[in-house]
Amino acid sequence: MKSIRPFIGAQNYDLSRNFYKDLGFEEVVLEPKLSLFQKQEIAFYLQDYYAKDWIDNTMIFVEVESVEEFWNDLLALNLTEKYENVRLTPVRALEWGRECFVHDPSGILWHFGQFVK
Repeated sequence: MKSIRPFIGAQNYDLSRNFYKDLGFEEVVLEPKLSLFQKQEIAFYLQDYYAKDWIDNTMIFVEVESVEEFWNDLLALNLTEKYENVRLTPVRALEWGRECFVHDPSGILWHFGQFVK
């Protein structure tokens, strides 16, 4: 195996596209209602499709080198000022490591974490 690329939906496709570009992902438009977003080795497909139950139950975990640095970079992007429904949850310590959360404009929950070594 070489990679995993989840498909996620969007309540407002263009708004979500802009959000992910602001988050630092590069967009490759594949079809009018489907784009690939990539940043380093991370990739996912964003589609112009919204099913509330699906979106409300979608969570994605991304491992980062330093969750504190990632958190500071997030704050500098002013995402909560630019996007009405975006929520950020500060870094918290757990038994396995540290993580922070981002809810995208549709409500998808992203976990950005760093494992204890």
